[in-house]
Amino acid sequence: MPRHRRDDQNRFDADEGNAIGLTRAFSPIEDDEFVDADAMHGALDPFETVPAPVPEPPLDAEELTAADVERAKSRKAKHARHAKPSAGSPTAADAASPADAGADATNGAGQGSSAPSFTAFSDEASFAADETPAYLHKSKRMRRILLVVIAILLVLLVAGGVAVWQLLQVAQTAASQQAQNVTQEVGAIEGDEAKDASTATAKTTTVPDLVSLLGLTQDEAVAQLAHGAQVTSTREVNEEGNPIKQDVRVVLSAEPADSRSGTPTVYLGIDEEGHIVQAGYSTSTSSLGYGSLSFTDAVLNESVIEKTLSEAGLSVEEGTVSLPEDKTAYTTYASDGATKTKEYCSFEGEAQANGGAHAWSAVLSYDYAMANATGNLADTIRTIYVYVNA
Repeated sequence: MPRHRRDDQNRFDADEGNAIGLTRAFSPIEDDEFVDADAMHGALDPFETVPAPVPEPPLDAEELTAADVERAKSRKAKHARHAKPSAGSPTAADAASPADAGADATNGAGQGSSAPSFTAFSDEASFAADETPAYLHKSKRMRRILLVVIAILLVLLVAGGVAVWQLLQVAQTAASQQAQNVTQEVGAIEGDEAKDASTATAKTTTVPDLVSLLGLTQDEAVAQLAHGAQVTSTREVNEEGNPIKQDVRVVLSAEPADSRSGTPTVYLGIDEEGHIVQAGYSTSTSSLGYGSLSFTDAVLNESVIEKTLSEAGLSVEEGTVSLPEDKTAYTTYASDGATKTKEYCSFEGEAQANGGAHAWSAVLSYDYAMANATGNLADTIRTIYVYVNA
């Protein structure tokens, strides 16, 4: 619908009331000829498609009145209200630049229709709705990072569990082996203590007649001993009240030597006149035919002291020798208070020989140092000493 009628009948000149100073190129718009676009747009359903009217040729900016500009702005504001953009979506006023707003106002005023502006706003709103918000992208990225961290933690937990399980297995294996070793050692000790004469080994040496050496000189004693007797050491003794003035050691080199206690040896005590007043003998119990007997069993059950003295020329009844009731009197323990390191006990008495009484003394020694080091009780050094006095 034309917005202006240009007929000569309604033209105003300056003298006829052209109060706003219009040129004669334009004639005032009559109220009955103007169609209110706001009323027309408000009657339309905002969700219906409004057919775009055929635009009229745009008017120049110089031809617009102030009232036309205001009407264009009012129509644009109503378009924005009818579009009802969702929260967070850009509005028509925000989406349009100032230059675009001026152009829309000019075009709207010239064309007399709001359809093109409404269509443009709808396209921008749909484009903004299709875009994914930045916080959603950030949320997805954080979820991916959390999944990676959780996977790494699970791997570390599994690896730690496997390591702990392996350590427990190693500890259990070591504990079982240690318990087995202790059981074997205890069994070996108990078995050694339970052995009797049936475990005796072959006898490889003979105890010399010590009583017959009493009263002889050193040379006479060496000749009588035979068995490769050789004097290996002589020591002077200067003790007040001691009749022995010289100690002589004689090794029976022809006798089989024991790998632990060595070769059987004879000890001669010579007084100041050069006569033997004491004769002694030492060897390993195994050389005398006694097996791996325990200390208690060797003394009380096997009577190794009495038998050795009998071979040395003294008549000593078996059962004469006994041990102290308190084992600590003859047993030495390691720092743990349980491991034996040595058992040593001395005995003495008097016995008859050749119609006369002779004092005697004896020592039984078990050294467990090597056995503890090797873990084999067979490495225990078992040595017996017997002495006969004139």
